[in-house]
Amino acid sequence: MERHNRSSLVEFVLLGFPDVGRIRGWLFTLLLLAYLFTIGGNLLIFLVIRLDTTLHKPMYHFVSVLSFLELWYTATTIPKMLANLLSEKKTISFAGCLLQTYFFHSLGASECYLLTAMAYDRYLAICRPLHYPAIMTPALCAKMATGCWTCGFLCPISEVVLVSRLPFCDYNEIQHIFCDFPPLLSLACQDTSTNVLVDFAVNAFIILLTFLFIMVSYGRIIGAVLKIKTAAGRKKAFSTCASHLLVVLIFFGSIIFMYVRLKKSYSLTLDRTLAVVYSVLTPLANPIIYSLRNKELIKAIRRTIFRQGGGASPAHH
Repeated sequence: MERHNRSSLVEFVLLGFPDVGRIRGWLFTLLLLAYLFTIGGNLLIFLVIRLDTTLHKPMYHFVSVLSFLELWYTATTIPKMLANLLSEKKTISFAGCLLQTYFFHSLGASECYLLTAMAYDRYLAICRPLHYPAIMTPALCAKMATGCWTCGFLCPISEVVLVSRLPFCDYNEIQHIFCDFPPLLSLACQDTSTNVLVDFAVNAFIILLTFLFIMVSYGRIIGAVLKIKTAAGRKKAFSTCASHLLVVLIFFGSIIFMYVRLKKSYSLTLDRTLAVVYSVLTPLANPIIYSLRNKELIKAIRRTIFRQGGGASPAHH
């Protein structure tokens, strides 16, 4: 019977944003604009950092990697959300659902590791400035970025394998805006306590460990900054880290509550709201925070955009 249930279930129904009614069109428009801005902003930051040699520094290297990651992170969920808002048939295949879950968690884990690497970079730059150039070499930056991606893509494999072996019953409606482990486990026909424990262990290890490392790094950074005698010096040091810390608090605040818990779900509305925060708003905020709060990056964007118009060629006159 279990084999029949599992083999007969070939697709799920993603309920997405139920009962939106008349505001469906507005919700689609807002989500589409957010996605276009996220793609455009992160792509611009990535290309500008790669093309402008003045930004070939460790800090901007990690920012460019983060922007590149956000392009794929949002692509795993938002296009399907948009399609479901327009379509009456909100189905996704069993394999497609597992793939979406895997890539979403892989890229999310990679972002946790990458934000940790960025915190370590800022710690070295502010707390050990004399040793910084010797430690944070281009080779180390490349190895750290590669390690973030590799570890991120290895982390959810065990969870996906366990879910793929579960028997699913006739009820196939996923009460969420995209495929994820908690709503999938709630549809299984057998006890999923093992899956819940494995999910909790993996998520707690990744999320809490990286968040702790980031907070320790920033604790030391704040301690070092407070020792700076001049107010201007303190302000400059804080400004380089404020944007990163803001992204960290928004991102980790939502995923800790969502994934580091032994209960499958607290509230469908709350789960959907938090999912919007870490899958849509955080990637949307990154281009705003990293560009508008960074004068050096704004200047580089202007140089890149207006290069052909003579904006970056004063040295040739």
